[in-house]
Amino acid sequence: MIFEFKKMTQDNALIIANQWKYEGIYAFYDMTADIEDYNEFVNEELRNKNDVYEALVNKELVGFFCLSRKGTTLDIGLGLKPNMCGKGLGKDFLTQILNFIEQHYTYEKLTMSVATFNKRAIKVYQACGFKDNGIVKQYSNDGIYEFLNLIKP
Repeated sequence: MIFEFKKMTQDNALIIANQWKYEGIYAFYDMTADIEDYNEFVNEELRNKNDVYEALVNKELVGFFCLSRKGTTLDIGLGLKPNMCGKGLGKDFLTQILNFIEQHYTYEKLTMSVATFNKRAIKVYQACGFKDNGIVKQYSNDGIYEFLNLIKP
């Protein structure tokens, strides 16, 4: 599957934020689960403080990723359309994102954070060369959760 990455449009940001609903424990990743994240994602001005891309396959919205710069480090956030999760597409999706980043950005290292309960995502990130860089507790979705920090030089 070949993903095409383009700057996020407002229409697609609203679709992701309002219509993408994950099942079970993964509902944690619904944009509506965290009002701050939701507001940042649907507000074009706030969203554009970072680089946010939509992922398309045959012109259909299937995912997204965002990059925020911290000095020479790029932090990655990403998501696949709910009906595409758990189908073995994650590694290919992340690999193509990493290739896109390498072609379009200059950086020294990449970082990611993932809720520690999300074992399938952690497996994908590690398979793509990310190394564990400690667990932190942070506020999200009206509570304190453990997140695994990952790093890739």
